[in-house]
Amino acid sequence: MKTRAYAAMTPGAPFEPYEFSRRKLGPHDVALDIHYSGICHSDIHQVREEWGGSHFPMVPGHEIAGIVTSTGSAVTKFSVGEHIGVGVYIDSCRNCPSCLAGLGNYCDEGMTGTYNGYERDGKTIAMGGYSNNFVINEDYAVKIPLNLDLAATAPLMCAGITLYSPLRFWSAGPGKKVGIIGLGGLGHMGVKFAAAMGADVTVFSHSASKKSDALRMGAHHFVDTSIEGFEQPLKNSFDLILNTVSAEIDVNTYLSTMVLDSHLVFIGLSGKPYPIQAGALLGKRRSIAGSMIGGTPELQEMLDFCGEHDIVSDIELIDPAYIDVAYERAVNSDVKYRFVINASKF
Repeated sequence: MKTRAYAAMTPGAPFEPYEFSRRKLGPHDVALDIHYSGICHSDIHQVREEWGGSHFPMVPGHEIAGIVTSTGSAVTKFSVGEHIGVGVYIDSCRNCPSCLAGLGNYCDEGMTGTYNGYERDGKTIAMGGYSNNFVINEDYAVKIPLNLDLAATAPLMCAGITLYSPLRFWSAGPGKKVGIIGLGGLGHMGVKFAAAMGADVTVFSHSASKKSDALRMGAHHFVDTSIEGFEQPLKNSFDLILNTVSAEIDVNTYLSTMVLDSHLVFIGLSGKPYPIQAGALLGKRRSIAGSMIGGTPELQEMLDFCGEHDIVSDIELIDPAYIDVAYERAVNSDVKYRFVINASKF
């Protein structure tokens, strides 16, 4: 299947139009026209070879929203014309305990990423969603509720599930106090989900200008972390705090605000290790954990939840020719709150 895309041909190179061919439709495959593709900060890291191991030419993109155009002979999950989403991974071993539990994102053999990695055949480099079409096994795609704006749904495939999964796993809901560190592409989804789940939500941000947005999205409280001693009135307050930022922060400060048997969950990736004082954990039996996206069944659960509560991402829609500018703006935190590419322009 002929595919039009935008690719980075070498590390850090400007994006340019690129053509390649998707695989033929297999019995369990679904073909879709991509209508919208979100820009994730991990795209920037991989295009700029900041994590190592990148493959070029690279067509990034793992926040894909589109419409089914054809289905393989054995497909039962999708029909032509349905809204469909593709997230961070497109395959896994299917046999390990994680995969059998619906957690292919934690596959023992490693999940197959939507782009910038080898597919399960060990030969084909996966090309992502900065393109006009896609082919995927039906088991790794999800249905998007028709009432959700398709463009604003694209970031849910990564930013959305990245926050939904830990909130569900650590039982955010009525009677729980949840803190969200950072109000960016990830954090703003955490606010919307935690509020919809019935939790009491506090946003921690060093940008006081974001207070009105935080409250609009459902936060009940806003804490300006640029104020020295901001944590003092909050001792023993939070059941769960999600750290969505990649900046270096004093983790111990946030631990001091947490109650007995609480959890501080890392979602953002810091460039350096965090110094942690053991005493900050021992005093209240606090735990530190991490979470990475979610399995395909949970991705579908999240979308159904979004359909019920009318939750989507706050986006800025752009043309493909604007990708390089969008990358620079994203690095400078100059977006509210997620860039989405209009794939009809590829």
